Amino acid sequence: MLSVIVAPFISTSNMMTGALLIFEDITRKIQLENQLLQAEKLSSIGLFAAGIAHEVNTPLAGISSYAQILLKEAREDDPNREILRKIEAQSFRASEIINNLLNFARVSESDVKSVKLNSLMNETFSLLEHSFKAANIDVDMELDASLPATIGNGSRLQQVFMNLFVNARDAMPEGGRLSVRTAARNSQLVVEIRDTGEGISPEAIQQIYDPFFTTKPVGKGTGLGLAVSYGIVQEHSGRIAVDSRPGEGTTFTIHLPLKRLN
Repeated sequence: MLSVIVAPFISTSNMMTGALLIFEDITRKIQLENQLLQAEKLSSIGLFAAGIAHEVNTPLAGISSYAQILLKEAREDDPNREILRKIEAQSFRASEIINNLLNFARVSESDVKSVKLNSLMNETFSLLEHSFKAANIDVDMELDASLPATIGNGSRLQQVFMNLFVNARDAMPEGGRLSVRTAARNSQLVVEIRDTGEGISPEAIQQIYDPFFTTKPVGKGTGLGLAVSYGIVQEHSGRIAVDSRPGEGTTFTIHLPLKRLN
């Protein structure tokens, strides 16, 4: 994105004799402003989630427990069994949403230690390998063996990779290819996750990190995965970028410092 400033040259006879044009690349400035805006959104969500989590989780736990008790006592031919199963499933789903909201909170320093991204990547993929095969998706992993460790929270970073892998899989319902790369560049660790899926429209790109925004069908996603991932990368002093076009696939690139800056 460019900023253009035009300054005309006016002669003593009030005639324009020329003009000075100043071009400035403000792409990075716009990106930083968007990151600041997103950080403010996530901070507000985090405060909101911390305030309501206990009050909401407690009745949810009661609903789930009572539904399970009634399921155990109900006969196999009881017509209410299916309703009880739905109550149980929906209470689990509601609890999962609340727990995802809580992930906006920052990790404590006691949770921070040396993390090897390649090991995290392989471990995360092993959990989803069967579903990728079932979806007829080829996976190409090119992990830099000399990649140094970083400082962070392994389980939180694994959640980021899990979200991106699942999103990539869901974006390729007819099969495709997932490419995963890791590298060290300019004192940063770079993770690139690319799919050959449906891609994301320019309009949706502006909203993908907003809490509860999702392009998936109803019941297939809460719209919290990328918002949570964005917050986790931010808390690790990193940044996440996306490049996507409809019908051409999507690439997420994560930059993490060798050491946390905050």
